[in-house]
This record gives sequence, C-alpha cells and structure tokens, in this order.
Amino acid sequence: MTATRRLAAILAADVAGYSRLMGADEEGTLERLKALCRELFDPKIAEHHGRIVKTTGDGLLVEFASVVDAVRCAVEVQRAMIARNDGVPDHRRIEIRIGINLGDIIVEDGDIYGDGVNIAARLEGLAEPGGVCVSRTVITQTRGKLDFPVEDLGEQALKNIAQPIHVFRVVSEKPMAEPSLALPDKPSIAVLPFANMSGDPEQEYFADGMVEEIITALSRIRWLFVIARNSSFTYKGKAVDVKRVARELGVRYVLEGSVRKAGNRVRITAQLIDTGTGTHIWADRFDGALDDIFELQDEVASGVAGTIEPKLRQSEFQRVSRKPTENLDAYDLYLRALVLRDKPTAESVPEAIALLRRALAIDPNYAPAKAAIGWFRVHEYAHGRNPVSEADAAEAVALAKEVLQAGKDDPDALWMAAYTLIALAGEHDIAAAAIDRALTLNPNAALAWGARVFVLCFRGQPDAAVEACERAMRLSPLDPLRRVFTMGMSLAHQTAGRYEEALDWVEQTLHAEPGYMTALRTKAALCAHLDRIEDARAVLRQLLEVQPWHTIARSHRIDSRIYGPELVAMRAEGLRKAGLPEE
Repeated sequence: MTATRRLAAILAADVAGYSRLMGADEEGTLERLKALCRELFDPKIAEHHGRIVKTTGDGLLVEFASVVDAVRCAVEVQRAMIARNDGVPDHRRIEIRIGINLGDIIVEDGDIYGDGVNIAARLEGLAEPGGVCVSRTVITQTRGKLDFPVEDLGEQALKNIAQPIHVFRVVSEKPMAEPSLALPDKPSIAVLPFANMSGDPEQEYFADGMVEEIITALSRIRWLFVIARNSSFTYKGKAVDVKRVARELGVRYVLEGSVRKAGNRVRITAQLIDTGTGTHIWADRFDGALDDIFELQDEVASGVAGTIEPKLRQSEFQRVSRKPTENLDAYDLYLRALVLRDKPTAESVPEAIALLRRALAIDPNYAPAKAAIGWFRVHEYAHGRNPVSEADAAEAVALAKEVLQAGKDDPDALWMAAYTLIALAGEHDIAAAAIDRALTLNPNAALAWGARVFVLCFRGQPDAAVEACERAMRLSPLDPLRRVFTMGMSLAHQTAGRYEEALDWVEQTLHAEPGYMTALRTKAALCAHLDRIEDARAVLRQLLEVQPWHTIARSHRIDSRIYGPELVAMRAEGLRKAGLPEE
C-alpha cells in the first residue's frame, strides 16, 4: 500500500508506573486495563471521532482529524479517571499520562509515522500522572475554542527531536477542594522516598536510609526550608504527581530518585524538579559498592547536597530576576547581590553593595548581607581600579565581627565573614573558629572548605590545604566561584614550594576569568621564580594597566595580612624580579 501524508492531531497515552503495577499484580492489572479501555477509552475516542492506530502493553496511539476533539477527549478521559480512582488504594490506582501534537504524519498500512507522532510520544513522557501536555501548535489551533486553562512550561528539549518544543500543560483537573500551603519565605524542598528498582526488599532499608541522609545533609543548608522526613515519607509507595506534592507540602522544589542493585553494586539516580514550571533543573547518578553501606550513603548524600546547592541558588537567581524591583524583600536583594558576586567586575561591586545596604535597611540584623559586604570589598581589591579605602575596609571588618558576635548559625554568613577578616584584617585565629563553626553546621559547604585553605596555608599545612580544596571541588564541581578553589590550590602549592604546580592552577583561574588581578599578580611572581622573566614582565604590565597603584610596599602590606612570612617574602621577591617598583 502506498504511503500518504496528512495533517492530523496525534494523542499518545500510557500508564504511569506500569512496571510497578504489573510487578505487584500482573493478572489484576491486565484485567483492569482491559476494563478501562472497554468502558472509558474506546467510547470516548469514538465519541470524539478518533481512530485507535495501535495499542501496546501500557500505551495507546490515537489519530484525530480535529485537534479540538483530541484535547476534549483527553480532558474528559482524565476527569473520568479521577472518579474511577476515587477510593482505590494507591498501590492499585491506574493513572494515565497523555501527550497531544498537531503535525504532518505519514500513513502506511494503517500505521502512522513521522516527527508529528514522535513529538506526541515525547510530550506524553513529560506529562505528570493524570496530566495532559500539548505542543504550541495545539494551543494555537484551539485558541478561543476550548475553555480549559493551560500552564506554559516553556521550551523543552525532547529526546531525538532536533529542535526544542514549546510545551503547555492543559489543566484538566477540577478545582481542588483544599487550599494549597503557602510557600515559605525562603527556597523550599521536599525529598521524596527513592523508588527501590531492585525487586529486593532488603534494598528498601538502604533506599530509605539514603533519603534520610540526603534530608539531613540538605537541612544543614540554612537558607533552605527542608520538609521533615515523616511528611516526605507519606508518599512512599505511591504514584507521585510532583505538583500535588508541591501543593500539599508547600514547596517549590522536589527531589526524587531511585535505587537499583546488581550483585554487589548499586546505582542511585536523583533528579531535582522545579514544581513551578515542571522542569528538571538537575539530574545525576551515583554508582558504588555495598561493601560499606553507611559510607556509601554518606558519600551520596554529601554529593547530592553539595551539587544541587548551586543549582538551587541559580534557580533562585532566575526567579528573583523576574520579580519586580519594587517587590523585593531583604532575601531577594541579597540574592541579586550574589548574582554579581558570581560574575564580579569593577563595576559590579558598588552595585552589589547598594543592594546589600537596601537589604540591611529592611532587616538590620540580616547576617548574610552584612557578611557579603566584606566579600565584595575583597573583590574590589581583586578587580577594581582603586584600592579599598581604609574606611570601607574598617566597615566591612566591623560588619563581619557583628556576624560572629551575634552567633548566627548561617554557614554562608560565617565563612564570608571569616574570609573578610583574613583578607582585610589578618585575623586568622578568629576566622579559623568561624570556618570550623560553618563546617560543623554544614560539612558540605564547599566554599567554607575553600576559605579554610587560607587558614591552613597560613599555619604551614599545604597538604591539608590541598585536601580541603579537593573536597570543595568534589562537593561543587561546577561552582560559579570555582576561582576560590583553583586559587586555593595554587596557594597550597606555593606554600609547599611547588611553583610549577602553583602556576598551573593560576593559569586555570585566568583561563576562566582573565581579568582577575590577584591571579595576575600571583602569576607574575611565580613566572619570575621559574626564571620566565619576560613572561613575568608581560603579566605585570597587564596588571599595572588596570591597577597602576601596585608597588612592592603595597603588595607586602596586603600579603602580610593573608599569608605567612615565608610566602610573603617569596611573593615580594618574585614581583621585584618581575620589575614592580618598590614604592
């Protein structure tokens, strides 16, 4: 039979959690699916003039001549499913996902092919249980013809589809009887029980323990609101709709995952979902041996917490950037300043400090904003055309001490205050105690480990400093502030007299951030010590073009606060050989 082409609305449907249902009750599930098709799907499809192209074990592909009919059919099916599932135990409940696309299809021997079909299938995969996802073409063609509200999920990259597809969710459910919980005043997350994919009941304990460790690790991030284990575990063994979880628990983010065992190996997968948009903002997997279950749980928990923290922060940055400036509270203003912290320039420092001052005007005791002012003053030295004034440095140090004296249990505020006290006041002992406190509160705070390097190097412990940097980079491998880690590694190798290795790390820093003046000054000194005098002079010229006020005397005063005497002398000698003026 000759293949033909035509425009059609394609509906793809499948059963959410089909494997779980079949594993629990194969014969019963098959009987209920047959009844579902006979009593609901077949009549609804016929009523809306659709043609069933084919069925699979848990799926259905239907062609409609009218896209309006296709959407009406999908919504009526999902609403009928709510009634059918009323009173059915969670472990026996059948929930359907539906995707609809309007596109060109190839018809041959009764079957249909082409991108129009493939996109419908991918949209079905994006839909939540009980949900309907459609493409922009569907929305365009049904505008003004249907009264179902829709949610814009934005452009989505679909597997094996060349271009991103703009996706919408059709709100098919009827209004909820119960109101949603209001979101707290800081980012909120629920960690759902991980699915045990091993078929081994023993792994249930491992999976549950894994989730408890992750909840504990995330709870140490003080700027996060984390739902307690007992509430999260009420969803154990249920087919989960993350938007429903968000409404019932009052959270913006949901972390879900699975555990699969094979022999002595275990694979753990996790994904972080923004429930406001339904998008996945992070996903990863962890493989390990079951020789030491508790060690593996600790490793995965710290890895998940350390890795998703910057992802959550980035998602919050994007949320705040969309918020009207007149509606910003102290936390929002602080977040806007952090965006500038992650991409510092000479111009960004005054802008960030102005935001932080606005935050403190709203909440004079807001410790993170106080500590961040010092962080930006250190950046002013590292990036600015002018040195930090004595008055600005004194204010930053005073604010940092206020943070420590208030005993705030915020790891971010503590390590930023410590960093300020090291760089602007040379108070290493006080800073060391603050960093230790931050790491006690949150052992997964990557940037606190990065700050600890300065204390360890000042105390002449370069190998411990290397270990601290390695841990920081392992916890947050894609951190926007990675320069803290790479410069920390350079500092550790400088302290140990390993100048080639130190230079390698400085060059990594400059590759990512060419205008980082501290790295240029360090590179000039190291090149001179490695007898690369011409390179040292070229780097020094680049530095002095931006910061012409540098001299040996000024560099010595700055370095004396931050580094031990031997390293201060080494850097001064290198800069002298490179040609930096004495006064």
